[in-house]
Amino acid sequence: MLIGLQNVTFEFGARVIVSEATWHIQPGERIGLIGYNGTGKSTLLKLLVGQYTPSKGTVEKGRDTTIGYLHQDLLSFDTSETITEVALGAFERVRALEKEIEQLGIELEANPEDNDILIKYTDALHEIDVLDGYNIQHKAEEVLHGLGFTTADLARPYKEFSGGWRMRVLLAKMILQAPDVLLLDEPTNHLDLPSIEWLEKYLIHYKGSVVIVSHDKFFLNKMVNKIVEVYQQQLNFYTGDYAYYEVEKVQRVEIQQRAFENQQDYIRQQEKFIERFKAKASKAAQAQSIQKRLDRLEVIEDVQIERPNIRINFAVDKTPGKVLVDLKGINKSYPKQIILENAFAEIERGDKIALIGANGKGKSTLLRIVAGMETYEGERVWGHNVDESFYAQHQLESLNLNNTILQEVQECGTKKTDLELRALLGCFLFGGDDVDKRIKVLSGGEKARVALTKTIISKANFLMLDEPTNHLDMVTVELLAEALTKYDGSIILVSHDRYFISKTANKIWEIEDEKIVEFKGNYTEWVEWKERMAKQKAAHPEATKVAASKPSTVAEKKPAVTEQNAETKSGPIDKELQKQIQKLQKAIAQLEHNIEVLNKEKVAIELQMADPSIYSDVSKFQSIEKSYHDKNALIRSMNKEYEMAFNDLVELESKIK
Repeated sequence: MLIGLQNVTFEFGARVIVSEATWHIQPGERIGLIGYNGTGKSTLLKLLVGQYTPSKGTVEKGRDTTIGYLHQDLLSFDTSETITEVALGAFERVRALEKEIEQLGIELEANPEDNDILIKYTDALHEIDVLDGYNIQHKAEEVLHGLGFTTADLARPYKEFSGGWRMRVLLAKMILQAPDVLLLDEPTNHLDLPSIEWLEKYLIHYKGSVVIVSHDKFFLNKMVNKIVEVYQQQLNFYTGDYAYYEVEKVQRVEIQQRAFENQQDYIRQQEKFIERFKAKASKAAQAQSIQKRLDRLEVIEDVQIERPNIRINFAVDKTPGKVLVDLKGINKSYPKQIILENAFAEIERGDKIALIGANGKGKSTLLRIVAGMETYEGERVWGHNVDESFYAQHQLESLNLNNTILQEVQECGTKKTDLELRALLGCFLFGGDDVDKRIKVLSGGEKARVALTKTIISKANFLMLDEPTNHLDMVTVELLAEALTKYDGSIILVSHDRYFISKTANKIWEIEDEKIVEFKGNYTEWVEWKERMAKQKAAHPEATKVAASKPSTVAEKKPAVTEQNAETKSGPIDKELQKQIQKLQKAIAQLEHNIEVLNKEKVAIELQMADPSIYSDVSKFQSIEKSYHDKNALIRSMNKEYEMAFNDLVELESKIK
């Protein structure tokens, strides 16, 4: 065991967080710590690192166990050092050795015959070599690049960066320290999709144990092999990822509910017997014996639903025209960066668009351009009958600080009753008397949830949402995703939550080369398309130039047509069309194979040409040179055939409605 809790009870005032909880973290475990907001996940992490002391029980830790703890309070740290220097702070021993070696070198120059100094000097050199100390600069830069920093950023002072980017630097430092146990409290909140994917790959191969608090289901499913759930002041353990937990949890609840009901039936029957016969002399002893047995009975708890099964529902007052927003020739730039250059895009009725990509590419800027809240060059044409609502964290300033939460949502002009508003606020974690809190006493996260609630009840037919899932737990994210899926209006959103995107979006927008690139399909299809195009590009860089330049074409958005999926909303696909598509797909696969073989043969010829001895035999050289040119010509011809077949496939698949 590296670290753990043994029979720990901890309370905040009268509120019990955990009671008699035992949890041992073993080497090599990757654990997802989950539970509703407010159940005490972050508190448990603080117990593990000793920031809190339990009222009962003990926190156990191995003598040599090292712990890294990423949490929001770290943002109080500030320094004028560069972010590279901050990250290099992970290598305390190496940095100390560097200074020691420098000092010993000076002393050795002054006293070259001093054997003691020489021994210390060589020992220090050996230790720094064992610690791989000569590569720490490279390691730090590699991790910082992985978390989204550019080469130019590496020399910038830490204090120049915003909170989210500072947290990335501190995460980089923690990763480089390589502690035995990493405790990560919502690590993906400050990352964009590329950085999340990089972190996943890094942590999967991490040699230490990892405990993660996160509401990102995709992240948990990829990262963890064990789930620890904080539920009803207890810790419940599940050996598997989050998907396994979801299935197993339902089964456990059903089993416990049946056991509870059976026990209650048994208790009622025994109590009836006691009540009936306790006054009869012949049965009194038996009744007393049964009563004693009931008193000793270990009562099975009822399965309580901690939160009501509420659904978020949107209402739309009016139907807009076919096109809600038309962007024509949009140009947007900042002094050191071009965001968009002569960009075109359209948002149609029914579109649910996810704007994704790395931070700094301009996702939020584009969202504000769509909303008319950002200056730009070009033309933005607003459609007929569009009733919009915009949500972003900076909108929190528009909240009336003197209102209560309930008053703030009442002022939206909705016809919902107070009971309906209370139910909706309950979905966003404001239950009971919480709705009577003043806006001015709320935290940033709580204000964000109030603003999101106002957006939802606005009855708009076009929602623009910037990171709507921040500060929500997994249950609320699920409710919001379900509501947006059923929503009759149109949406454009920015989010790094892949589960949320996969549930809500039917189109993907990316900003590439200062253009808006559209993919008509859901997130899973987009990921599959990106992977397919990357493989094709690696195998045939010339052939995929045409294909890669057309990400919005139907062939790149839909899965291959098979007998199993050959049906659309309008009915079965034409059999002849289906046969033609399948024939082309087979031809393309054969062409890919042929091109791969030809490229291997070309490499073999190049190896022959690299042999100096062939140049002494003129006829042999001429034969090999001719073979090389013939092979190149055949590859070019095959690539052209591939491009034509691919375009034909695009045209045929475009007929699938």
